[in-house]
Amino acid sequence: MPTIIPFPTRYSAFALCVVGLVACLAFVLVSPHLWLAWIGVVVFAVLSGTGVHDLRQTRHAILRNYPVIGHIRFLLEYIRPEMRQYFIESDSEAAPFSRAQRSLVYQRAKGDPDNRPFGTQLNVTIAGYEWINHSMQPTKLENHDFRIVIGGTPQPADANPAQVCTQPYSASVFNISAMSFGALSANAILALNQGAKMGGFAHDTGEGSISQHHRVHGGDLIWEIGSGYFGCRNDDGTFSEERFTANARDPQVKMIEIKLSQGAKPGHGGVLPAPKVTPEIAAARGVPVGVDCISPSSHSAFSNPTEMMHFVARLRELSGGKPTGFKFCLGHPWEWFGIVKAMQATGITPDFIVVDGAEGGTGAAPVEFSDHVGAPLQEGLLLVHNTLIGVNLRHRIKIGCAAKVITAFDVARMMALGADWCNAARGFMMALGCIQAQSCHTGHCPTGVTTQDPVRQQALVVPTKADRVRNFHRSTLHALQELVQAAGLDHPQQITAHHIVRRISDTEVRLLSNLVMQVQPGALLGALDEQHNVFRTYWPLASAESFQPVTKGPQGLMATGLAMAA
Repeated sequence: MPTIIPFPTRYSAFALCVVGLVACLAFVLVSPHLWLAWIGVVVFAVLSGTGVHDLRQTRHAILRNYPVIGHIRFLLEYIRPEMRQYFIESDSEAAPFSRAQRSLVYQRAKGDPDNRPFGTQLNVTIAGYEWINHSMQPTKLENHDFRIVIGGTPQPADANPAQVCTQPYSASVFNISAMSFGALSANAILALNQGAKMGGFAHDTGEGSISQHHRVHGGDLIWEIGSGYFGCRNDDGTFSEERFTANARDPQVKMIEIKLSQGAKPGHGGVLPAPKVTPEIAAARGVPVGVDCISPSSHSAFSNPTEMMHFVARLRELSGGKPTGFKFCLGHPWEWFGIVKAMQATGITPDFIVVDGAEGGTGAAPVEFSDHVGAPLQEGLLLVHNTLIGVNLRHRIKIGCAAKVITAFDVARMMALGADWCNAARGFMMALGCIQAQSCHTGHCPTGVTTQDPVRQQALVVPTKADRVRNFHRSTLHALQELVQAAGLDHPQQITAHHIVRRISDTEVRLLSNLVMQVQPGALLGALDEQHNVFRTYWPLASAESFQPVTKGPQGLMATGLAMAA
């Protein structure tokens, strides 16, 4: 007998669509004036056509096996993040920021009460929980406008007067981290800068340079200069002293920051595709309209630590004596040590260093870079802070930091580890209305923060969001003031690792000072036998003349694993 092949049930939805189409066509033939029948014809025709297309396409196996109904899977997958965010995740779940963290930013940005009833929702018995010790004699501070002076520190007697910082900047201890116009919308830049102006804190331009939108409200700018030298480049992409000077001497620019790397994708360049290089972006960056805008992975203005220090000094001189420094995410320790040795050899020191942690964010980065490249902020900050102490240079260089700084406790903890001030990017994005949709790279940001779509940008109303930026900054520093007072201190710079306690287990807690590396002043100027293993291992490999590790061989100094000779 012939074998009867059963009709696959997975085709049932497609079959029902075809049956529905036939039935509606029959109704149309019988009653041509029945408008519901015509609607049915259109709907079932579309569904049936979709089913035919699904069976013929070769991209999705799911759709070939489950025509029509298979699209439900893709729909549910598409809205899964929203369903999880709104209905499933707890207040302490989700990454990179929990609902509790986001809610705190929204409350502070809107000026809503941020007090919490009924006690902490955190598990204070879990390993890793931290707190700040309070004092039996709290202080009473007049205001929360905590500031530090960057630049203008004592220099060696033989320092070149033209290379000394003569325009020190009094900065807030909490500022807007680097985010470029192009990554952010025009309205986002306008609101951030207006908020910075209203609140008296600084706005880092990001490596996309200074756009027309940065200049509208006149908020203090930290001009970040990346490897593409946007805003100060020649036509061939090299550094232009003339163009740099024209921008750097603008009174709105308060500091110059050389970007060596960023935490989200250290050691990785970038390309802004030609279609995204609009006239506005091209004008800000000094590149042609409609041509791929390339950020190389390294700088062309210097090739070793010594040249880098001379570049720092030259930018400080060209800017008219403004504080000049650099930002980086810690990678090979010997490269950082080589920079420090170059400071010692040349007598040139940056006015500041910003340490970016690998947990930092960006609009788009390869997942391997986001997850597995670069040192986290705690390790990078500790090494930079302790190295400068160990060579007696810490008093001449201020240290900033950035990476997932949201709350006043985040600021206090970073200052306990050695930072003089903190920057935040995603925190201020949330103050603008960012809902962590994580669609920054698509151009379809639902809140108008990270898109160049002029219609989507209209959702971000600049005056309202500028108020929220100012409020978030003010409320965070007010909370920091209360922490400082509770600890019995007068300024957050007085917070040390002795003030922070971490739980190790159910039955053990330790001061952070007993857990993290601490180097004594000048300790790296002598024998390294008693120092941390990172110094014993990598300090001898560092050279002021090369970013490559070096060892002593039979023929003198040579690069490890690399032939130095031609």
